[in-house]
Amino acid sequence: MGICMQINEGNIEVIDDRMARIFREKTPQQRLAIAFGMWSSARKYLINYLKTEHPDWCDAVIQKEVARRLSHGAV
Repeated sequence: MGICMQINEGNIEVIDDRMARIFREKTPQQRLAIAFGMWSSARKYLINYLKTEHPDWCDAVIQKEVARRLSHGAV
């Protein structure tokens, strides 16, 4: 017996039709560049957040925590 999960539409971000059309017109390389830019921005934001929240943490600890969070705990 599988797990049946209810979708909470309040927790799902739906992309605007215009944005979907724009992304479909992008090449795979352009879409990858956009995704990398978003990931890079999230990483920088998270580094700065952790440095502010934990000023006593060294860079190695911050980098490890950033990797853990961005990999959903896989690291």
